[in-house]
Amino acid sequence: MALRSETPPPPADLKAPATPASGRPTTAQLKADIDSGRTGDKVEHYDPGLSQLGTDDEAAGRPAGPDRIAAARQQESAAPHVRAAADPQGSRPWVLPAFAGFIVFAAVAIGLALWLLR
Repeated sequence: MALRSETPPPPADLKAPATPASGRPTTAQLKADIDSGRTGDKVEHYDPGLSQLGTDDEAAGRPAGPDRIAAARQQESAAPHVRAAADPQGSRPWVLPAFAGFIVFAAVAIGLALWLLR
């Protein structure tokens, strides 16, 4: 039986590095902050979106200025403990095997109790 890999196909399997601070930030830097996990709301992977951030603003004729983008980058940056909590398994890879073991143990215990009581 072949198991499905949990590694996403390219380009979603690419790691997204965080961008450095800039005096004139762009929406691409804000998207890189989000993709790198710096905002704490997703894991560190490239998100192949159909349209980039800021496309709607540009189409409306009001592109975001560097001051608004800098404010968004600063507001969206998460504290280290928030980023650590966003890691789905992080330092807790034992949770899923422990849960599966508990289910198996409960099934065996119930089956044994029913067999002994008959």
